[in-house]
Amino acid sequence: MGATVKSRPEIQTIALAGNLNVGKTCIFNALTGARQYVGNWPGVTVEKKEGRLIHEGRTYHVIDLPGTYSLSAYSEDEVIARNYILFDKPHVVINVVDATNLERNLYLTTLLLEMGANVVMALNMMDEAQQRNIEIDPNRLSQLLGIPVVPTVATRNQGIKELIARAVERMAAPSPAPLKIDYGKDIEGEIEKLQELIEKTPVIKDRYPSRWLALKLLEGDRRVIEEIKEIKWDKNAEKILIQAEESRRYLSELLGDDPETLIVDRRYGFIAGLVREAVKKKPGVEKRLTLSDKIDAIVTHRYLGLPIFLVAMWAVFELTFRLAEPLSEWLEEAFGWLGEASAGWLASMGAPEILASFVKDGLFGGVGAVLVFIPPIFLLFFFISLLEDSGYMARGAYVMDRIMHSFGLHGKSFIPMLLGFGCNVPAIMATRTLENRSDRMITILINPLMSCMARLPVYLLFAMTFFPEHTGIVVFSLYLLGILLAILMGRLFRALFFKGEVAPFVMELPPYRMPTAKSVLIHMWDRGSAFIRKAGTIILAVVILVWALANLPVGVEYASEESWLGQLGSVFAPLFQPAGFGHWQAAVALITGILAKEAVVGTLGAVYGVGEEKAHVGILESGHWTPLSAYAFLVMTLIYIPCVATIAVIRRETNSWKWTAFAVAYTLVLGWITAVLIYQVGRLLGFS
Repeated sequence: MGATVKSRPEIQTIALAGNLNVGKTCIFNALTGARQYVGNWPGVTVEKKEGRLIHEGRTYHVIDLPGTYSLSAYSEDEVIARNYILFDKPHVVINVVDATNLERNLYLTTLLLEMGANVVMALNMMDEAQQRNIEIDPNRLSQLLGIPVVPTVATRNQGIKELIARAVERMAAPSPAPLKIDYGKDIEGEIEKLQELIEKTPVIKDRYPSRWLALKLLEGDRRVIEEIKEIKWDKNAEKILIQAEESRRYLSELLGDDPETLIVDRRYGFIAGLVREAVKKKPGVEKRLTLSDKIDAIVTHRYLGLPIFLVAMWAVFELTFRLAEPLSEWLEEAFGWLGEASAGWLASMGAPEILASFVKDGLFGGVGAVLVFIPPIFLLFFFISLLEDSGYMARGAYVMDRIMHSFGLHGKSFIPMLLGFGCNVPAIMATRTLENRSDRMITILINPLMSCMARLPVYLLFAMTFFPEHTGIVVFSLYLLGILLAILMGRLFRALFFKGEVAPFVMELPPYRMPTAKSVLIHMWDRGSAFIRKAGTIILAVVILVWALANLPVGVEYASEESWLGQLGSVFAPLFQPAGFGHWQAAVALITGILAKEAVVGTLGAVYGVGEEKAHVGILESGHWTPLSAYAFLVMTLIYIPCVATIAVIRRETNSWKWTAFAVAYTLVLGWITAVLIYQVGRLLGFS
């Protein structure tokens, strides 16, 4: 007899769900450590964070759902979280709750339990609750909800082991019955009518929990209604929709309000009862200012808030470049030496000269240039992560909201704009959190004006070369210019294409917290490593392409005007004459920059025949540049055509070639006009 083949045990799934700013990411990091990765949800372009938890020899799959306050159909994030729990059915959902704001957070908890999710609650930030004299009885809360409740302080790793243990136990327990809130005689009567029809329709009953679906239909959930409309082959589906419409109309007439509002009110009534039972002591009625309140009185002040935010961002840039400069210089020398040594060794072995050139200028030049800029990039993300984890970056969005609103922009648009400082691609994806199409379209169109990390090497190259004493100020000015132009263009687009009232924006300000080293370092690595991966693929490929074009046709001097590269640049160079950089080398660099902005550095190193790691030497010795023309070139690099990856995501998110072409055209024209204005006005003022 053959041996019995033992099947591998199923990898069980843990999903993390919670409001924004409750410490969900901190718990995700504690569970998964370095065993995590980022992609996109299938079929949509919202970021998906996944990881692996290894506990007692078993591996568990961990999914970090988008932060959300509800599970309605108002934003893509809410739909993603809801659909994942409904249809993918994770074995357990860890609901991360802010203990300092229990009533608001429990709304999502009730929605999860009504769906029939297998929930374990992480009652997070218990230390902050105690500081505010909020005493919560986790055991009582557990009894009332019928789920395990684990007190945690994620920033200190407190309660994480018990949380994992309770989650694993919950997986082995029988599936819980959905939570049933009493919505009152009238609403319950309509729920029963709908449930009866749903139970008679297997194609719908097997897909949705019947009571949950009845509630969604009474609330008028547009996504659920559209999904049922698609079931055209079952006559009962049409009956369900007709009954839902009749029930909504009946309840509105009987109770004097729309059913959705009535249902939400009942949920909050249930939650208020939970809080009365589980919270032993709450702060007194005296107006006691917390430390966060005292700090916010200054940093979100009507007049002081914006200057403080700008000074803070300037300090980040200045500190970044001061600390990074010696590290970058050391790496530059190291890679220059490695390139020369490799070329010399190949020559001594009798290798063809073109191979030595390829290794020195193509391979070592490409990798060397990228690694030279890793110290400032990682340091910049380190400081930004500090600001985010401390809670200050949310204040920056709050301060900017007033300005953006006055220019006809939605305050929530500033969050994707902030993400654009990392990369415009995920930033444009993040616009899916904007409910209004007009707000979303405007934010997509202006996002390419944000200085992504890909532009940073170009900024550093010219700023360190021509403004060594003021590198931080020069780079900061470019970031600030991008924000100002984005706001102005947003105002123009609102007036021309997307007329209408701007929706109000409620910005939650989380309490200030001491950032943990682990969290800050993970955030820094997530963003910085994306730059390294890009360097090893797209940028390296572009540099090799530039090297090849600089050597062709056969027999021409490397990177000369007679090469294919030089001929290409010469066609476009006259266009940039009014901006002060009307030479073919600059034109070629801008062309390759459309593929990847970082490739501008490598291209300049190649065309000046010095390799990327010494591109600044070639720029200085060429005689083509002055400080004024260099700054105009940086402005052009900031504004002109987005990279191909950004163009692709604009097409996907707008679903329109027309708007994609418009984004390419307006940024090119705006970049050229702004660069010309800076150069020509600068000359009139006597700058060189």
